Amino acid sequence: MSEHLKIIYEDQGIVRLEIDKPPINALDMPMVQAFLDVLDKIETDDSLRCMVIIGTGRSFCSGEDLKTLGDTGEDQDLFTKLVDRIEATRIPVIAAINGFCIGGGMELAMCCDLRLASTNASIACAGVNLGLLGGTYRLPKIIGEAYAKRLLYTGERVGADVALQYGFVTSVHEPEELLDAAMQLARRIASRAPLSVEATKRMVSRMDLPRKENDAWFDKELKALIKTQDHKEAMVAFKEKRDPIFKRI
Repeated sequence: MSEHLKIIYEDQGIVRLEIDKPPINALDMPMVQAFLDVLDKIETDDSLRCMVIIGTGRSFCSGEDLKTLGDTGEDQDLFTKLVDRIEATRIPVIAAINGFCIGGGMELAMCCDLRLASTNASIACAGVNLGLLGGTYRLPKIIGEAYAKRLLYTGERVGADVALQYGFVTSVHEPEELLDAAMQLARRIASRAPLSVEATKRMVSRMDLPRKENDAWFDKELKALIKTQDHKEAMVAFKEKRDPIFKRI
């Protein structure tokens, strides 16, 4: 486990990952591997219902550490594996963007399900600034082709206000309030029926499938949920006018 990746288990089944590598939280390969190892544990822990990723200090993540980046492509392969794994993680993942979110850091934020930003966030697709490439798959899906092309072609940095305007983040908060806002959102998600949340995430990931195939998956997922004890508990709780107690069964 990397000393630069902190894992904090919160109440209500929430796990928080903190990137802690001053001064700007650049990722080296041991950190990427540590991320992957943590995801292995999270994926098999049925008690977990939501994950929050945040950086310490003045940066969310500044991307891959250019000082240690090799030229064989192996480092990039490992990083690609990481963002794909985060995107496919069973539980929803929230990125709390608390400062610099540059290059690979933006890729890390994009693979999360939801993104919040602090007022001092600085976000950029930096590929063209370094003679490289990145963000071309996920960014257009998140903010639309026109806005994505502007950021991808120019490599310009934008602040939280523009990120909100583009729809890259869903809300903006003062720096000292960002983590609380992310945790509040995580707790709301964690309080919902976990099997339903997980099925919803899977269905959203299938949104590009042809309509008939998508409908078939939807029908399969819904029929499975109807049979769960959590669904029965929700119906009873509704009649009894109380909050349901979900057990992921």
